[in-house]
Amino acid sequence: MSTLLESRLLTAEEYGRLEDEGRLTELVRGRVVEMNRPFTSHGYLMISIGSLLMQFVKQHGLGRVVGGDAGLVTQRDPDTVRGPDLAFYSYQRIPSGSLPDGYWPASPELVIEIRSESDRWKDILQKVAEYLSANVLSVAVIDPARQQVHLFSDTETTVLNATDLLTFPEVLPGFEVVVGRLFE
Repeated sequence: MSTLLESRLLTAEEYGRLEDEGRLTELVRGRVVEMNRPFTSHGYLMISIGSLLMQFVKQHGLGRVVGGDAGLVTQRDPDTVRGPDLAFYSYQRIPSGSLPDGYWPASPELVIEIRSESDRWKDILQKVAEYLSANVLSVAVIDPARQQVHLFSDTETTVLNATDLLTFPEVLPGFEVVVGRLFE
């Protein structure tokens, strides 16, 4: 469930300068939308999965993993800023060294969303389409209730079950984890 908070259209930069009032929001087509705060298990899964990704990415010197709803501009004019649960940016897209200010100028190669109980598939699929349109190569939607991972790319959609192996061969060659391990 979401609630509109602003009556006028904002740019991503204006949105980024808004005062933090403790609400979880995203900018959708220029409008600030309040999001439901996820339950505690959502945060656990985000850290757990993020740790697996971070360990692999650092070990292989591939780039950066961000999380916790870090802003990602998916559309311009009107602007949309989404907050994926996790994202991977290679050093090819965001070079090593100092972190860029504001919203990063490139899209990540990988976005991971963790489905909350209140998330509707219609809304999730809209976000997936936005990510792919914004040059994200792979989107994974983790569904804790079903212990599944839904993988999306421009060319295919795959559903993985608890005994299947999760990989991202085009984005993170060599990364693999059994899906069920994500929910331990």
